[in-house]
Amino acid sequence: MSVAVLTESNFYSTIGTGVALVDFWATWCNPCLLQLDVTEELDTEMGDDVVFGKVDVDEEEGLAEQFEITALPTIIIFKNGQPVDIMAGSKSKAYLKQKLESYL
Repeated sequence: MSVAVLTESNFYSTIGTGVALVDFWATWCNPCLLQLDVTEELDTEMGDDVVFGKVDVDEEEGLAEQFEITALPTIIIFKNGQPVDIMAGSKSKAYLKQKLESYL
């Protein structure tokens, strides 16, 4: 599996069922690039149970506005299409894994 590139056209169809982690990021944000590495590692380990996606806030301004993204990176965990956890700033792999497991 690989981290899905999410756009307004595929966002809800991708994250609508089960548990999903969405990483809101930008190409110019160095902490975002490091966070994407963590997200990709988690996808490798947990991709059978969790959907992983990323939203480039510069390309998908509508999604960034919808979820009121004001800090980068921002990670939102969804369950059945509804946000259940919103975290601003970089988070460790262990922290995110524990959070995800609590929603499975």
